[in-house]
Amino acid sequence: MNELTLPPDLERFAAEAIASGRYKDIDELVRTGIGLLQQLEAERAAFAQSLVDAEAEADRLGCASLEKVDAGMRAAIRAAAGRSA
Repeated sequence: MNELTLPPDLERFAAEAIASGRYKDIDELVRTGIGLLQQLEAERAAFAQSLVDAEAEADRLGCASLEKVDAGMRAAIRAAAGRSA
């Protein structure tokens, strides 16, 4: 692995975390941080996929999008306003 250079605030944080005994050394701290990023990325990907799945299910069930409902309501209001004029 390449040498790691941290900004001063992160360097202090890492040194304090190691000094407190929460982490054995910088390698353990970095492994933990990368593991957390990996977990967050997996959760982000799962959430993004759930949105795709929900949209596909809505299309399959014939649900209308908010944009379609809004456009339909606006058209109905314009039509009603035209009849009452």
